[in-house]
Amino acid sequence: MIIYHDLGNMDFKEAWDYQVKVFSERVENKLENRKKPDNESNYLEDLLLFVEHPHVYTLGKSGKDDNLLINDKFLDKINATYYHIDRGGDITYHGPGQIVGYPVFDLDHFGIHLKQYVHAIEECIIIFLDEAGIMASRMEGATGVWIEPGKPNARKICAIGVKASRFITMHGFAFNINTDLKYFNYINPCGFTDKGVTSLQKELGYRQDMDAVKNSLKEIFINYFYNIKSEIVK
Repeated sequence: MIIYHDLGNMDFKEAWDYQVKVFSERVENKLENRKKPDNESNYLEDLLLFVEHPHVYTLGKSGKDDNLLINDKFLDKINATYYHIDRGGDITYHGPGQIVGYPVFDLDHFGIHLKQYVHAIEECIIIFLDEAGIMASRMEGATGVWIEPGKPNARKICAIGVKASRFITMHGFAFNINTDLKYFNYINPCGFTDKGVTSLQKELGYRQDMDAVKNSLKEIFINYFYNIKSEIVK
């Protein structure tokens, strides 16, 4: 079962600590279950967490500090913070008007490995955008969801960076909805120096209802992963 929680507006470190807590509980629970007979196992539910953060830049394990183009003084000026974190990928930005999704999933429940999981996240975003009338897809050599990949004006609308242990995931995706895109000017997004970023608001030309977007995106995610699980059961 996938349980959805909207964490609302939450400080990045607070949300990170919460993720670590529920992630660690599930890793420990999985290890304990391996010591028990199947009929005594107690499985914790998968969690789909949505949140909006205050302005923050995060750098993944494979990232480079020089992809942050500003110093600490300027970070203070724009009311932003900066964290090195343990997900994959390079630098990205989180802020108001952006849906950050943190699925804490046991991939064994869905019969998929990490690469397939990233592909599934991308597919959920692509499905949402298609329903909104926007054609989006993947770009070879880069994770995330892109509009007009392979063209000079290629632009990313959703970044993805994940971590997994014992096939349990944390971190996830950042989907630009009503995001203030000027904050991306202060970084090389995901390490790219020649690619742009965009938002749902920019592509459609009007401000979006965040609650409506969250509800639609939540349903797409739950249905998509439920169908994956159903296929495995067959």
